[in-house]
Amino acid sequence: MKAKSWRELPPGAVILDAGNAREVKTGSWRTFRPIWVEENCSHCLFCWLFCPDMAVIVKDGKMAGFDYDYCKGCGICAFECPGKKGKKAIFMEEESK
Repeated sequence: MKAKSWRELPPGAVILDAGNAREVKTGSWRTFRPIWVEENCSHCLFCWLFCPDMAVIVKDGKMAGFDYDYCKGCGICAFECPGKKGKKAIFMEEESK
């Protein structure tokens, strides 16, 4: 087999096949994970909108939890969550707890 030159190699950090993120479960290396408090949730779906990894589960137009297989623990969902009556519906907890 002949070695490929640098021009024949695919570029790094590029997703060549659309929609393949579901094949790569990357949630195992996070330090913090989001915890959802349903009674504080207004189902605004800001968490879903801002989640860079689509780890927020939505059913029937409402927040239904997190898919921890894909959540990297970035905390954007908790930061963007307006909650209800001054109480956030999402907070971050250490993974070890």
